[in-house]
Amino acid sequence: MKTSIYPCLTLKGKVAEAADFYIATFGDGKITQTSPFVISISLSGEKFMLLNDGPTSLPNPSISFMVISETAEETETYWHKMIEGGNSLMELGSYPWSPKYGWVQDKFGVSWQLYTGSKTDTPQKFCPTLMFTGKQLGKAAEAMHFYTDLYPNSAITGIMKYAEGEGDNTDYVKHGQFKIKDYITMAMDSSFDHGFGFNDAISFVVECEDQAEIDKYWDTLTSNGGREIQCGWLVDKYGLSWQIIPKALMELVKNPERAQRVMGALMKMKKLILADLENA
Repeated sequence: MKTSIYPCLTLKGKVAEAADFYIATFGDGKITQTSPFVISISLSGEKFMLLNDGPTSLPNPSISFMVISETAEETETYWHKMIEGGNSLMELGSYPWSPKYGWVQDKFGVSWQLYTGSKTDTPQKFCPTLMFTGKQLGKAAEAMHFYTDLYPNSAITGIMKYAEGEGDNTDYVKHGQFKIKDYITMAMDSSFDHGFGFNDAISFVVECEDQAEIDKYWDTLTSNGGREIQCGWLVDKYGLSWQIIPKALMELVKNPERAQRVMGALMKMKKLILADLENA
C-alpha cells in the first residue's frame, strides 16, 4: 500500500529495538530505511517512521492504532506479545462491537486497539485513531470535515454518535471513520478525564509533489489557532502535529555529501522551500 501520509513515532534511543519488535509482533514487515536518526518500517505494506530525535514528549493513547484482524486467534497473538512490558487499557475480551478486542499500550508507550472484524469495510490493517478529549472534546466531527475538505481523495465514511445510556454526550462521536488522501483514519470524542491530549510524540508526515501543495497544507493547517514549529513541523488548531515535506526530500538526502547541505538548509526553515533544498 503506497500512501503519501504515514505516522511518525518519536522513540528516542529505542528505534532499532522498536522496529524489530513491531516486525516480530505483526509479521509481514521489513525495515525499508535506516539511519542514525530515522528507521522506516513497512507493516503489511504500510509505512511507519520511527524517529530517534526531535520532540521530548512521550506517546500517549490520544493517538492509537486500530489493528484489524479477521480471527480471534490473530488478535490474541498480538495481545500476548504487546502486553509483555506494556499495560492494558481495555482488557482483552468479547465486546458488543467485536468478538475479541483489547486496547494495549506497549513497552514503548504506543497504544494499539486490537480488533477482530471484517476487512471489507476497513481494508487497511493499521488505522490511526484520534481521541478528542480535554480541550479538544467534542471536536471530532468538525476535525473530520476539516481534514477531508483540505486533502484530495478524502471522504467521511461513517460517524456514529453515543447512544443514551452509553456514558457520554449523545452529540459526541463514539466512532468516526474517514480517509485523507486514501489513508483510513478514525476519530472519537471522550469526556472522561484522561489526563492526556495530542502531542508531538506522534505526528503525521505528508509527502507533497510540489511547492504549491506544501503551501496549501501548511497555510491551512497553521491558520485559526495552528502554529508553525520548524523543519517542516507544525501543530494544527486541534493540537495534532504534522510534518509537511516534499516527496523529493528522500532523493535529495541519499548522497551523504549532499545530504549535509540539504539538512543544513532545512534546519533553518519553518515551512520547507523545495527550490532552496534542491539548490543546497
